[in-house]
Formats: sequence, structure tokens, C-alpha cells
Amino acid sequence: MAGGSDAAETLSCARCSNPASLQCPKCVELKLPREGAAFCTQDCFKASWSSHKPVHLKAKLSSLGTDGAGGQNSDLASEDWLYCLRKGQSRTPKLPPFNWTGSLRPYPISVKRNVPAHIDKPDWANDGVPKVEPNSDWQHRVEIKTPDQIERMRETCRIAREVLDAAARMIRPGVTTDEIDRVVHEATVAAGAYPSPLNYHFFPKSCCTSVNEVICHGIPDARKLEDGDIINVDVTVYYKGVHGDLNETYFVGNVDEASRKLVQCTYECLDKAISIVKPGVRFRDVGEVINRHASMSGLSVVKSYCGHGIGELFHCAPNIPHYGRNKAVGVMKAGQTFTIEPMINAGVWRDQMWPDGWTAVTADGKRSAQFEHTLLVTETGVEVLTARLPSSPDVFPWSNK
Repeated sequence: MAGGSDAAETLSCARCSNPASLQCPKCVELKLPREGAAFCTQDCFKASWSSHKPVHLKAKLSSLGTDGAGGQNSDLASEDWLYCLRKGQSRTPKLPPFNWTGSLRPYPISVKRNVPAHIDKPDWANDGVPKVEPNSDWQHRVEIKTPDQIERMRETCRIAREVLDAAARMIRPGVTTDEIDRVVHEATVAAGAYPSPLNYHFFPKSCCTSVNEVICHGIPDARKLEDGDIINVDVTVYYKGVHGDLNETYFVGNVDEASRKLVQCTYECLDKAISIVKPGVRFRDVGEVINRHASMSGLSVVKSYCGHGIGELFHCAPNIPHYGRNKAVGVMKAGQTFTIEPMINAGVWRDQMWPDGWTAVTADGKRSAQFEHTLLVTETGVEVLTARLPSSPDVFPWSNK
């Protein structure tokens, strides 16, 4: 506690309004106005600490320039809101230095959300480290699911779809991606499921929210969605020992025509890829179909990320590239479950990684869109386990659901 240096100035205690001569030392360090930071005694200062300390965070954010974009962080009420670093393993109060490729910037993130003890959890839930997945035989062989596994996956994918639909209903200008994450988390837990991304290799949130130039794995934070944005929400849930994974890209308010065409083309790329899924089809053919359709619209296909096997493991064989002339091996067989999730860019296909270690953005700062479904290969074709429901919000003008 630092004593006031200006004897001629009479200040009132921020707590009790009595004459005050003591000053909050942090406010002095940050060079904040003395009004509102003066206290008559140590007791008043201690009693006011919980309500007073958010002033320091607001000042830090303002000095970093993060409060200037429409004052979006002016309501952050706790120093628990910090920037993410090292794939979720550390935090910092300062915006990390980086050669940003577009106009988007990371914002501080909230603390990790809790999952009730009664929820069945994957093996990374507590310490962030998957144990079974990396060493499983299913990283090298494509599993044929049993009828029991398939039925559990149907249940889980239905929950995942309903959770994503709940997130979709939230999307509008002024909503933060952290609020979307809260809805995803609460809806997942309410269904008796675990949000698979939470603490997976230390990922700090329950879903991924990828805005504008973010290709994938965007971390929900304090940034408010703005009119004209596009946002992908990627949801995976863990229920009855299996995972269900899907994502969609949505419009925020009034979106420009180029972005609308990008999102629609990406939707069509997934649709066309799904249409060829059946026993005997080569995994590499998926990329040929997607690449052909994207190229016809002058768009590019991201090569750094691919579809994947899914079931009792979050990620496993097969890997399914979305670009043409890929070298994926193997053919589809009845009973296999995997995702197809093309990421399509308005500019170049190359990506860069933000300092948080998760957020992949386009190298040229142009926009990216993505759609994903979890699929089951049947004897005669394909079942879309995460298909849209009659109750799903009607958000795509070109679709009948």
C-alpha cells in the first residue's frame, strides 16, 4: 500500500467515502487515476479487493489495444481471463507478438469449465494426455465396428448433432465465442456426455470456434462476433465409450457474397464426397471429388488436416485427405466409421499456426470454411450418423435440412 504524495488533494475512500490518504499500489504502477483507487485504511482496501482488482485487468487490456475494437473486453471482470499459449499449457496477460496474417486477433480466454464427477470421461480429461489412443493398433488398421459399437455411435452422434444445433441457435452479432463454448459445454453435460476436445492434448475449451481466416481449432475466447463474420463450430462428444464428431460453418448477420459462395461450396464439397462412400471405394478418391468441386469455384483445399477414423478413439485410422492426388491407402468396408471434413480456402491452401499452438489460419489472411460429418459405411452405401434433424435450425438457404 503506497501513501498519497499530494497533501493538497483530498480524496475519498473508494469503499466508505471517508477521507483517504492511501493508494492502491497496483493502480499507482499502472498510472491509473487516483479517484477510485484511494482507501482510508488497510482494512477498507482488503475488503474492496475482489471488486477493485478488475480495474487492473481492464487497464492492461486497454494498454495492449485489445479494448479498442469496440470495447469488446470492457466487461471482463476477472484476472482469470488470459491469453492462451503452448497448446493450452500456459497463459499470459499480454497479447503475444506474431505476424498476423489477417485482421483477426486472439482474445483472452476464461478458465476451464468443470465436468460433473458422474460423467464418464476419456483418459485425457484429468491430465491432458491421451494414453490409449497413440499406441492403439487402430492407428495402423481400420477397425470394423461391432453392432454394439455402431448402436452406441448412433446415440453419441445424435447427441453431438443436438449440441451443435444448440450452438447454432446462439450465433448472432455481439455473442462471444466463449458464450458459444458455454452452451456447448452445458448441453453436452446435460446429455450425460463429455465434450471430447476439453483438455485433449491440453486444448482448453469444450469446442472449437473458427472465425473468418481461421481454418480449424480456433479457441473460444472473449471476442464478440461481428456482423459479416463467418464462424465454424466444431463439436465432439464422448458418450457410452465412443465419440461423435461434426462441424458446420455459419453466417453472422449480413455476410458478403464471396463468403456466402465459399461456405456453400464447402458444404457441397462434403455432400459430394459423402455421395461416393460405399464398400470398395478408395479412401484417396474422397480428395479427388472435393478438389474437383473446389477448383471449379476458384477455391483451394487445405492439405495440412484430414478426416479420420473415429469410435472408441477420438482419432485413428484411416486418414482421409481432402485434396487431389493424395496417397491415402486402403478401401472402404462395411462397418467402418470415419469423418470427412473438408477445409476450403478463398485464397491459398497453406496455413500458419498462432502462438496458442492450436489456431490454424490461412497464410494469406483470406477466409476459410469447413463442414464435417461422422459416417458409417454400410453394406450398400453410407449412413450419416451426424445428419441434420427435423429440429435442426434452418440456417443454410440452399439446403432442405
